[in-house]
Amino acid sequence: MTAGDAAAEGEALVGGMVNVGAVFRRGELVERPAPHNARALHAHLLALKEHGFDAAPTPVRLTADGREQLTFIPGDVALPPFPHWVLTETALESVGVLLRRLHRASGAIEVDPHAGWSGEFADPLGGPLLCHNDVCPENVVFRDGRAAALIDFDMAAPGRPVWDVAMASRYWVPMLDPAFAISLYPGVLDAPARLRILADGYGLSPCERAELPVTIEQATETCRAFVARRVADGDPVYLQALAKRGGWERWDRTQAWLVANRELFAAALLR
Repeated sequence: MTAGDAAAEGEALVGGMVNVGAVFRRGELVERPAPHNARALHAHLLALKEHGFDAAPTPVRLTADGREQLTFIPGDVALPPFPHWVLTETALESVGVLLRRLHRASGAIEVDPHAGWSGEFADPLGGPLLCHNDVCPENVVFRDGRAAALIDFDMAAPGRPVWDVAMASRYWVPMLDPAFAISLYPGVLDAPARLRILADGYGLSPCERAELPVTIEQATETCRAFVARRVADGDPVYLQALAKRGGWERWDRTQAWLVANRELFAAALLR
């Protein structure tokens, strides 16, 4: 089945920017473009289930035209501007709990360093387990106000647990310039307090807490480089988003804000 056929017969699923207009639900299955490392990624998803992590889609098959089918996970997924229910402290803590569950299972699975994992959001230092790397609201399924499952593992790559927490922090605290954050996260959000809640939910060690603020700065640089590559390639989705969301000046303000408040974040995490 082609993407056009899927569009005709299935329900288009919205959310995210990488596969806009190419993800469809057909009954109990989701069909989407297969990443280049789909076979390795599918094997990892199946291994996660074997190690007790049942909060991710189950791969079903790869199609002849370069798409993949996975099981549909029912629940609520938030889209920007994000509603209140996904910004509660309970929701935030539950994201940390879910990410820790993922890492516990991932840590028991041997990672093939030659499997062609995505380098887009990968930890520059590498690491012992396969991180999700894109735990944004659009990739977390909620039930009854708590994070219940993770979807879209396309950006998964070997890394350190603290790197995956840093990536998640960018989206969930959020670790963004407050003047911009308010447009996507309505309401006044206390970034240091929310960072502590996420870290507590995950159960970060004191050493990882000390590393987290600087790791968030590094993760932000990685995400900016990803956007820059998409813009340089002329991707219309990213060109439009960059223009609509304040251009490169917004990224500059966020990085300056992170550096200026590094000690404040560290104090909130370690007190």
